[in-house]
Amino acid sequence: MNKKVVLAFSGGLDTTYCAKYLAEEKGLDVYTITVNTGGFSEKEVQDLETKAAALGVLEHKTVNIEQQFYQQGIRYLIYGNVLRNGTYPLSVSAERVFQVMAIADYVQKIDARYVAHGSTGAGNDQIRFDLIFHVLSPEVEILTPVRDQKLTREQEIAYLKKFGLDLEWQTAQYSINQGLWGTSVGGKETLTSHQALPQEAFPTAVTAKEPLDITLEFEKGELVGFNGQSFAHPLQAIKALNALVAPYGIGRDIHVGDTIIGIKGRVGFEAAGPMLILKAHQLLEKHVLTKWQIYWKDQIANWYGMMLHEGQYLDPVMRDMEAFLQNSQQHVTGRVFAKVFPYRFELQGIESPFDLMDPEVASYGEQNHLWNGNDARGFAKILAVQNKIFHQIQKKSGGAENG
Repeated sequence: MNKKVVLAFSGGLDTTYCAKYLAEEKGLDVYTITVNTGGFSEKEVQDLETKAAALGVLEHKTVNIEQQFYQQGIRYLIYGNVLRNGTYPLSVSAERVFQVMAIADYVQKIDARYVAHGSTGAGNDQIRFDLIFHVLSPEVEILTPVRDQKLTREQEIAYLKKFGLDLEWQTAQYSINQGLWGTSVGGKETLTSHQALPQEAFPTAVTAKEPLDITLEFEKGELVGFNGQSFAHPLQAIKALNALVAPYGIGRDIHVGDTIIGIKGRVGFEAAGPMLILKAHQLLEKHVLTKWQIYWKDQIANWYGMMLHEGQYLDPVMRDMEAFLQNSQQHVTGRVFAKVFPYRFELQGIESPFDLMDPEVASYGEQNHLWNGNDARGFAKILAVQNKIFHQIQKKSGGAENG
């Protein structure tokens, strides 16, 4: 009988419990996989391999999909200036989709009968994982020991101690999920509706004090460099920018949103580079896109972010929206001037060959060259026609008096 199970492995308490439980209690052959979307250092990857080996899994695999994550995910989030509920840059939720797709691919490669993950029954990840597995691996059975047994952290720790595994998870006050597009932070404060996260909850210490001038370079909507330095790939530019500005403590907030299963939730996040990139990109677009490009792109980007957040990446409508978002970036090229301070940043202006704020056409509130006063007078008169008719009819019929 095929007893292979592929376990999505993060090295945390839940997935460590799953690895031991699936082998000891279910008698399965456990294969673990970690999918790196940019959140793991080389040392962390090595540590995960060591942890997996200590648990006695048959094989552990690490897959790096940073390039895929950027090309198929992050760049569309930048094109759309996507912030869930106007706040959260999808720091973790965006990468989950790509991680699950890579896991599903590995399941097929080793012909596993089962796939497992350590999600609980209260969060979004359980839906994202199950949803994509149902689409890409419909013949594979999904195992979720932590969810099914409704385990507490204390129960998981007690079980692992029976095998001599005492890794002091209980001493960690905050849950940290670090990724290329930001880091999420969960703790006792985020379980309330009123408490803020303390400074020590965030993984990056605020050490930078002196204001910093930054010039960000965009080419067709993608960050290609900053402060005169060009990079071979936008991924490198994102990482370098984040390393530079993260010590200023910018891009921090608490997101309040609706989970896929319908409950409210709070999560803290730290996304210094991503927030600066998104806001700078948005300012550049305000100068180079038309009013209706911006309007419709905002509608589509909002839907795109929601669908991605809720694990619906495989719906073909996502490809349609991506085509629109990419096409909108043809003239989003130029420089954005910013200044970074501790805990805040300012956008000071842009420079672009496609800037529609052309003084040779008109200066807002000052003068113009494409029309005269009579043109403006006639335009306002025609623009008022429909409302003028409406209000005249209301007055004639007594509608105004009747409310």
